[in-house]
Amino acid sequence: MKIYSTLSAKKEQFVPQGDEVTIYVCGVTPYSDAHIGHAMSYIIFDVIRRYIKFAGYKLKFVQNFTDIDDKIIDRANRKGIAANELAQFYSDEFLADMDALNVVRADFYPRATGEIDKIIEVVQGLIDNGYAYEADGSVYFRVTKVADYGKLAHRTLDSMMAGARIEIEQDKEHPMDFTLWKASKPGEPSWTSPWGEGRPGWHIECSAMSLKYLGEKIDIHGGGSDLIFPHHENEIVQSESFTGKKPFAKYWMHNGLLQLGEDKMSKSLGNLITIKDALKEYNSDTIRIFVLNSHYRSPLKYSLEAFQAAQSGAERLRRTVEREDSAGNADNRLDPEPYRKLFIEAMDDDFNTPQALASLFDLARAVNQAADSGSDISEAKKVLTELAQNVLGLRLASVSYEENPEIQKLIQERANFRKEKNWKEADAVRQKLADLGVAIEDTPTGVKITPLKKK
Repeated sequence: MKIYSTLSAKKEQFVPQGDEVTIYVCGVTPYSDAHIGHAMSYIIFDVIRRYIKFAGYKLKFVQNFTDIDDKIIDRANRKGIAANELAQFYSDEFLADMDALNVVRADFYPRATGEIDKIIEVVQGLIDNGYAYEADGSVYFRVTKVADYGKLAHRTLDSMMAGARIEIEQDKEHPMDFTLWKASKPGEPSWTSPWGEGRPGWHIECSAMSLKYLGEKIDIHGGGSDLIFPHHENEIVQSESFTGKKPFAKYWMHNGLLQLGEDKMSKSLGNLITIKDALKEYNSDTIRIFVLNSHYRSPLKYSLEAFQAAQSGAERLRRTVEREDSAGNADNRLDPEPYRKLFIEAMDDDFNTPQALASLFDLARAVNQAADSGSDISEAKKVLTELAQNVLGLRLASVSYEENPEIQKLIQERANFRKEKNWKEADAVRQKLADLGVAIEDTPTGVKITPLKKK
């Protein structure tokens, strides 16, 4: 298995450092609903995790929540609620979104606010080692102390300064020094530290949490390509300067970003489509195939055509695995091994999911042709199902409208309106259900739900 590492800028043979593969993926800042750009990243690392496990490795997977941040504080203040209440709500919503997308839950979901003691320990260690300094209640990392600062982004300190808009802070020794601990401001959450009341900086949180849950050296560190600099660059210098051990992470993996038009999809740009909205239109298999149809390191352009193609592909695979086994004999059996081999070769080559998917669609085509000719397809269907479900995370199941919580909520609302004889509102809810792709019929035994045929 070969993995492209951003640090070396090349594909490297995957050789874990211990008996258990350790993976850390940067999580969300929970201040609003997650969007399909987030779905892209976490589906990608879900498939990577699934394949590593499929290949026979044990692994430990950690993904954090950055649950204290300027955006969380600002949003909470606007809503008139506590920052921790807002962060908890959107953390729970995020996990529900991941469940809906069939993303396997991490082994640990540490939250920055729950790891303050470890964060303070790391910050103090960096001060003791001469890599950080306190100024007016805040603590900054001393970038000039690290000779290879910029190695992940493949840039020098001078080039980073030339290309960056830097806010000059008089407390800093150097303009590129970054915050490890922020002195408290009135009205903001804060914690007691050796440097006074304050809260952690963004970068130090991930260093502290990966150290606590995965140890001083990890195998894979992942995230979006927009995190390479400054976040991941700063994680490296923090962790390696604290422990004195290199490398902090052996393989740095970064996914491309989802684009709407020519811009990346992001909350700050306001051009996002939430996961919840996407799931109203498409099931999880469609969204996963949409993501996996492109190589994870490439930018992914959102388009209706791409989603429709993914939807057709998901339906094709589902119909194939639902075909009844023919009564063919062993001498007239479809051999799935060549397709399985192509799938594994693709995934071993830096998780080439477009090629892996192509091998599955080729196998599905062969299964249908073999079934039509009376051949035995049982083993081929088993392999197709195994690879699609266990590695790519496809459910390969018809949508169960009865299990859709949003649809059930609307049905209950409609029932309440009907009980109140508010027919106008009841009809409005019926239309909402139609917009979600379902028709409802009132029967003596209850409400019957059926999918509307798409035009």
